[in-house]
Amino acid sequence: MDLLTRARDLLAAHPVVDGHNDLPWALREQVSYDLDRLDIAADQRGRTHTDLPRLRAGGVGGQFWSVYVPADRLGGAAVTATLEQIDVVRRMTERYDADLRLALTADDMEAARADGRIASLMGAEGGHSIDCSLAVLRQFHALGVRYMTLTHNSNTPWADSATDEPAAHGLTAFGEEVVREMNRLGMLVDLSHVSPDTMRHALRIAEAPVLFSHSSSRAVCDHPRNIPDDVLALLPANGGVAMATFVPKFVLPDAIAWTREADENMRTHGFHPLDTTPEGMVVQHAFEEAHPRPVATVSTVADHLDHMREVASIDHLGIGGDFDGTAFTPAGLTDVAGYPNLVAELLARGWSDADLARLTWQNAVRVLRDAESAATVLQAKRGPSTATIGQLDG
Repeated sequence: MDLLTRARDLLAAHPVVDGHNDLPWALREQVSYDLDRLDIAADQRGRTHTDLPRLRAGGVGGQFWSVYVPADRLGGAAVTATLEQIDVVRRMTERYDADLRLALTADDMEAARADGRIASLMGAEGGHSIDCSLAVLRQFHALGVRYMTLTHNSNTPWADSATDEPAAHGLTAFGEEVVREMNRLGMLVDLSHVSPDTMRHALRIAEAPVLFSHSSSRAVCDHPRNIPDDVLALLPANGGVAMATFVPKFVLPDAIAWTREADENMRTHGFHPLDTTPEGMVVQHAFEEAHPRPVATVSTVADHLDHMREVASIDHLGIGGDFDGTAFTPAGLTDVAGYPNLVAELLARGWSDADLARLTWQNAVRVLRDAESAATVLQAKRGPSTATIGQLDG
């Protein structure tokens, strides 16, 4: 049996739970959330990285849909936009209920898989979405959000981002309270996008396992969005999971400088660097044609996973592709149909079926279940926090 066939067979039994997909934002930007105008039941190649046929072809059994809003959208506008993102995920699961099922718990994930559905979870990408309000955080959880990334590309008033100037040097007192309240709720604390100091601070005070929804190894590719080895080494004691991402500038050192130039070209043409609309991609591809980009491959991503397994152990790894949140993808991982190629590469490197089952399905389900168990214990000890940023941070 060839490796790709073995990979597909393995994924049929242990499908991928992907930690981060930005299709909801693509639906906002391209069709203003009109699901008739971008019907993911059909092949949407050329418009998105994601649709139902390609999710099925890729062996995806669980997806954390990112309910992302840009970090420059602040205050009530951020809350409103996040609610709109939550709404489209819920409408998507209702419209395509033969393929998708909203999942709020680890048991829901297992039940969806048993019924042949793709478990659909939500993660809020950036603490700015809660507008410094623990009540808003609780309401997002009530609506189904099961992780929150503490920052996006800019600092929040209470936590430092990996790609901004240090301000709090980790978490403020209110930031600590956000982590504690997330632990009490059973919402996973996502440490992708945050600074190493914030990672270490959150791990120091965490009362439940953490998540890195889409970050790779900083030792393999020295980009601030990746995870240093000393932090990876803390995951076994915490119980958390680091989900390796596919974004070329995070996995391939040669792609970092090229992407910086491509981003500046996008700004020159009036586009945000993260714009993946068809119009934005015309600009990106024109730049790529004039300035050929270094191409990451399936092997590039596997190098990260090999190193992360060595440091953190297999029980603390997962996959978070960041599809529809990046303009470019690695060769062989061009869209959500590509996961079998990665599994085949890892099989070729000697990864066992048991290790791959942990990577694709078991670790992600376990970390959510452990967060739920921690929440049960914490809710017996304390009620909802009414602290404000003004009270704690002055």
